[in-house]
Amino acid sequence: MATAAQPRVMVLPFPAQGHVIPLMELSRKLVKHGFEIDFINTEFNHGRLLEALAEKGAIPGGIHMLSIPDGLGPAEDHTDIGAFVKGLPAAMSGRLEEMITSRKIKWMIADVSMSWALQLATTAGVRVALFSTYSAAVFGLRMNLPKLIEDGVLDESGNVIRHERVQLMPPVDAAEIPWVSLGSTPERRKTNVQNVLRTNRLMPLAETIICNTFMEMEPDALALLPNALPLGPLVAPTARPAGHFLPEDLTCLTWLDTQAPGSVIYIAFGSSGVLDATQFQELADGLALSGRPFMWVVRPKFTTGVGQDWLDVFKHRIDGKGLVVGWAPQQRVLSHPSVACFVSHCGWNSTMEGMLHGVPFVCWPYFADQFCNQSYICNVWGTGVKLCRDKQGVVTKEEIESKVARLLRDEEIKGRAAKWKHKACASIIEGGSSHQNLLELVNLVREQSYPSG
Repeated sequence: MATAAQPRVMVLPFPAQGHVIPLMELSRKLVKHGFEIDFINTEFNHGRLLEALAEKGAIPGGIHMLSIPDGLGPAEDHTDIGAFVKGLPAAMSGRLEEMITSRKIKWMIADVSMSWALQLATTAGVRVALFSTYSAAVFGLRMNLPKLIEDGVLDESGNVIRHERVQLMPPVDAAEIPWVSLGSTPERRKTNVQNVLRTNRLMPLAETIICNTFMEMEPDALALLPNALPLGPLVAPTARPAGHFLPEDLTCLTWLDTQAPGSVIYIAFGSSGVLDATQFQELADGLALSGRPFMWVVRPKFTTGVGQDWLDVFKHRIDGKGLVVGWAPQQRVLSHPSVACFVSHCGWNSTMEGMLHGVPFVCWPYFADQFCNQSYICNVWGTGVKLCRDKQGVVTKEEIESKVARLLRDEEIKGRAAKWKHKACASIIEGGSSHQNLLELVNLVREQSYPSG
């Protein structure tokens, strides 16, 4: 029997694909428990997302797709996150406040990268659950940033003062701290660090911290976050993924069907990283050198200085041995029996998806939390190997061939990947730790939206 009233929750992701995807899956889960969801995107992302979702018939009833301007003009680059992130609060706050009032919002789930909304929401009488799109360890590192500055590891502009290994879980080099490595210029690095320091002070306003992880995966980090609710892996059903901005090439699945079990190298670097021409060509040569079948995702604007003509010649060169696609249905690829390993940038979504499907990693991070995730994969969970750069900062074709071969010979790594797959799957089924935490969130929102007495 339907409940008399359905709680309405506003969901506010940061305007990037890797942030939209897990929040869309969380929204799906809440709808199944009788919630109505107002899912807020920037106008630019709204159009791309609606087009992709309509093509798949993937918008479930109960999720209402709404949009707010991001403050950029039509001629400006809406995909350059560093260029507009500083102006998001001013651009979005007024319209967000209007929506909260007109739609009678009592609860908001806000991306931690949109934590400026905490003050606005709580002032309006709205309870907020923050959502961490990165690991619990990285969230803890974020909260520890003032201490790293106090200890002289960094300064307040994000410059590394002491080049040392930060002994957290997992350990990471000071230069690889997310808000340091994310800054492509000193100005952006300073903006990143100052934004974290400023918004960290708002964290006590949150009712809880939702983490896309599970208890068995990060026990030490979660122990330091007493108000965290780990609900992961938040991964959509393979047949109905949501949150992607690019059209998926489903023909790759037919190609995978023709490959031997456990034979294919899958290569994908997420939605925002870019390789220069030298590194792109070195990767291509490394894949060819491996002598193994491979499937490589080369999305638009993935490389600079390499034209379509070069890529066409490469495709002809590897015809019958490899496949190059513009975008792939990643979960369906990772769950395919022909896939042997995942050469990945180690974004948190990709990390969780690889974990859920038991696929070992060849790690190639380039910014933000990806170095921390690599440390988890290689040093803590033991489910992958690390690629190393030469003195010129290039991952050579020989290094690629060597590490792929080493991984595929290593039965212990494969065994650990299978073990973690079992643990990840167990956490989200009925009775699992993440499933129980989801029910706790559902009850929390429902009870505080419609208190008894």
